[in-house]
Amino acid sequence: MTTSFTSPASTLVEQPLSPTIGAELHGVDLCEELSDETIAEIRGALLRWKVIFFRDQPLTVEQHIAFARRFGELEIHPATPKSSPHPEVLRITHGPESRGRENNWHSDVTWREAPSLGSVLRAIEVPPVGGDTLFADMELAYESLSPAMQQWVCTLTATHDIARVFAKLLGKSAAELHEQYPPQHHPVVRTHPETGRRSLYVNTGFTSHIDGLSSDESRWLLDHLYAQAAVPERQCRFRWAANSIAFWDNRSCQHYAASDYFPAVRTMERVTVAGDRPYFDPAQ
Repeated sequence: MTTSFTSPASTLVEQPLSPTIGAELHGVDLCEELSDETIAEIRGALLRWKVIFFRDQPLTVEQHIAFARRFGELEIHPATPKSSPHPEVLRITHGPESRGRENNWHSDVTWREAPSLGSVLRAIEVPPVGGDTLFADMELAYESLSPAMQQWVCTLTATHDIARVFAKLLGKSAAELHEQYPPQHHPVVRTHPETGRRSLYVNTGFTSHIDGLSSDESRWLLDHLYAQAAVPERQCRFRWAANSIAFWDNRSCQHYAASDYFPAVRTMERVTVAGDRPYFDPAQ
């Protein structure tokens, strides 16, 4: 049996995909200009579920950008071609000539001084089967650590480096990338700026090491923390269809794009909302 949630004053219906992370939202047409009240409801659902999904939303590129902009300023990814007519949109396509490579647990752009608040990803073309995206609740991952481990990791920072992924993809050296995007030191546990909740904030894509530990100590601890995202009870899984949309909170969850559909085509367009600098507040 599927459980749905709504409030008497709302037309939105939240259909959870798991107990703590992920919900489909029904009763809203994102092609329309939405009221401030509806945007506030959507934002509230995002904070509750960490990732929210919409079905059958045939947005134009302009409508996609406009919807994302209701949640904050938009950022431009360095992988976006400079000739793009819509630099806010990152198009991600894989098919016979390109295997999917986003199949690792990660938070987006943690190599930025102020990583993104979240992303709005729209499915343009999907394979007949496969190509799902999984999301992991990193607040629950933190809460599942022992009290002693929680206390320790809250005192640590980690280095996040763009070159780990994008040096090869962009054909640039680490030194070239670091001129514009120097490595950043973020807390291993970050405080959510809107909810005050704590989450693990290291990821396999961009975290290079734990500051102040030896390389062996850092690798051991990172492997342990990375493994927390891989627990099924902390995840939800979304099966895409054309014109489906996922909007995730990059501050409280990680995602993993299953690359099991080669050589079928999977084309997505992503618009990302800029965020703020991660911090840890021991009082929250």
